[in-house]
Amino acid sequence: MQRVIYTSLLLGVTGFSCVKAQNSVSPNIILILCDDMGFSDIGCYGGEIHTPNIDRLAENGIRFSQFKNTGRSCPSRAALLTGHYQHDVGMGWMTAVDEHRPGYRGEITGKIPTIAEVMKANGYSTYMSGKWHLTLDDAFDAPNGSYPAQRGFDKYYGCLSGGGSYYTPTPVYHNLTRIKEFPDDYYYTTAITDSAVSFIRQHPVDKPMFMYVAHYAPHLPLQAPAGRVEKCRERYKVGYDVLRKQRFARLKEMGFIPEGMELPVYQKEFEGKRPAWETLTTKQQEQWITDMATYAAMVEIVDDGIGQLVETVEQKGMLDNTVFIFLSDNGATREGGYLGQLMADLSNTPYRDYKSRCLQGGTSTPFILTYGNVAKNKSKGEICRQPAHIIDVLPTCMDLASARYPKSFEEDLPGMTLLPAIGGGKIKKRELFFEHEASCAIISEHWKLVRAGRNDAWELIDLSADPFETKDLSGQYPKLARKLETRWNKWAEKYNVFPLEDKSWTVRIKYYRDLYSGKSEKTE
Repeated sequence: MQRVIYTSLLLGVTGFSCVKAQNSVSPNIILILCDDMGFSDIGCYGGEIHTPNIDRLAENGIRFSQFKNTGRSCPSRAALLTGHYQHDVGMGWMTAVDEHRPGYRGEITGKIPTIAEVMKANGYSTYMSGKWHLTLDDAFDAPNGSYPAQRGFDKYYGCLSGGGSYYTPTPVYHNLTRIKEFPDDYYYTTAITDSAVSFIRQHPVDKPMFMYVAHYAPHLPLQAPAGRVEKCRERYKVGYDVLRKQRFARLKEMGFIPEGMELPVYQKEFEGKRPAWETLTTKQQEQWITDMATYAAMVEIVDDGIGQLVETVEQKGMLDNTVFIFLSDNGATREGGYLGQLMADLSNTPYRDYKSRCLQGGTSTPFILTYGNVAKNKSKGEICRQPAHIIDVLPTCMDLASARYPKSFEEDLPGMTLLPAIGGGKIKKRELFFEHEASCAIISEHWKLVRAGRNDAWELIDLSADPFETKDLSGQYPKLARKLETRWNKWAEKYNVFPLEDKSWTVRIKYYRDLYSGKSEKTE
């Protein structure tokens, strides 16, 4: 990690304090994360969803075209909050079960500081509102040391789990107190915004603020007020084929895609039978329109909330000294069945595949960084084409704050600061690695080696000519493919990825629960 020299911090991980006092010009940082939102959903990334507030951040800041996540919620959140690869902090899979393997403990380790703990030690007030999803599901009834309020956040409101209704999410906590009753007009996205706004209003302006707003939207279930859904219906009546072409054209106009490239139509992901819009029944078309309009409404409500955050910061006189960061935890999901996959195919335009896989559709996210003081945005409105990763968020925030990392963890973080790119410079070249449910990948310069699953063949992709992963070149360059596979294996050994596991959700949970109840044999 490219950083300033570390200095001494005291008292260990959760109680360390920084020797150096913060100066008064340290910027406030508001980090906003969406859940299961595709690469091209929002307006400033080519989408037809109305996101004027997010678009305004992009217009005044910088957008990344090659920013990558881990492909799934829990791992991405772990990487975001620690600056480490997810397996390195115990979060290689989900919170559903503790597999009693170093990389798969079902919650983030207490041995590595979170971004909130680091920022707090450097003089920041720290707040979080929204989805946590980094505590074992079996630990929701009583704080076990891994709750947000126990991992560096001064104030927290939100749901610990990764699912549930937007009208009655569970378990919802305010700091360490569980909330079980909700007003009749409760809607989770609005509540997340309201809590974040409340934290800002109570924040003393003479102290720097770190705010993490982790939205649940537009994660399933598809739920939004009927009036908001109705406002979005008309734009989806043309169907997904037309909308994909329109998004692709806008991405070209914006400069995300070179002029000569054509929109790929992915057949393999549909078992070779991707349906054209006209082949759907009228009932299927109506359902897809309604579902997509609901999805769009959910994103637009998030955007409304971002507008409220910016307005509140401005009312406090803090806007000029505030940095906003926006991204998604992974690509859109096909978990909604046949029509859900056709929705995700649109959301992830122009990329292949979906959430939980390490192909581009699963791991590509919008990433926007902007200063409230527009004059500080040296790359205003520009697109950064240098590869970056969600592990880079923590070191970037640290550099923005001139913050120091605890001396007891002085080893290099795998992530690095993105500030050179934001100032018009170059990010240091490095390789990026991925694994989730035995889907694996390595990106090395313009080459990517990837496989969809444990029993799938490795594919070698030249991202400079084929960013949509349509042509496997492993047969043409077998030595390069083997070389990259060897590097991936070395990374996997170092970061506690092995042994690979690809059991289905329920089978995997039962297997490891039975295993540590003495009812099964160890996995291979």
